[in-house]
Amino acid sequence: MEIEPNTDSWLEDTRTSYDTVATSYADQVRNLLDETPEERAVLARFADLVSSRGGGSVADVGCGPGRITAHLRQLGMDAFGIDLSPGMIKVARRDHPGLRFELGSMTDLDLGDGSMAGLVAWYSLIHIPDKEIGTVFQHFHRVLQPGGPLLLSFHVGSESSIKTEGYGGHPMKVHVHRRQHSHMTAWLNEAGFTVDEHKTLTSAESALGGILLARRQSVTQ
Repeated sequence: MEIEPNTDSWLEDTRTSYDTVATSYADQVRNLLDETPEERAVLARFADLVSSRGGGSVADVGCGPGRITAHLRQLGMDAFGIDLSPGMIKVARRDHPGLRFELGSMTDLDLGDGSMAGLVAWYSLIHIPDKEIGTVFQHFHRVLQPGGPLLLSFHVGSESSIKTEGYGGHPMKVHVHRRQHSHMTAWLNEAGFTVDEHKTLTSAESALGGILLARRQSVTQ
């Protein structure tokens, strides 16, 4: 059964929920990449794509406690994190001192046009309702350089559910949307992206996770 969130409250509910669970969430996911070699390989592939194009700034959008941002930095990327939750930003700055983390929403990215060499949204689209995905991808397209790579991960499925508790038993109120590769690809194509690679996997990150590597189409496409 598909459940659509109240469009007046889903963003605030998501922010409040992750403020509440920020510390316990960070503790639970801190070392997940150690258990997910396929995800590490995809992140390395993304880093190679950015480097092959001359490098530049990379935004980890919906960065949470900053573990993916930090991993990208270890891969040589000029990466920084953006997250909706002040609590998550506080934990990210605590756990990764010296790295850059900013408050912001992927529904209204405060980044310059064509300013990003690459973008990552690592399981951070899962709370975005279908009707907002187009807006998010338009922002991704706007801030990416032509040809710049976009790496997305998401939960694969066809249903949405409401998560009311998580990460140490703390209360939450977030919608978790599971999606098919075909839907994600269609939305990306409509926003001006070309999907070059996709896969589905099972790992510590997700019982059924989807990975997409796309690129912003150049002005001549």
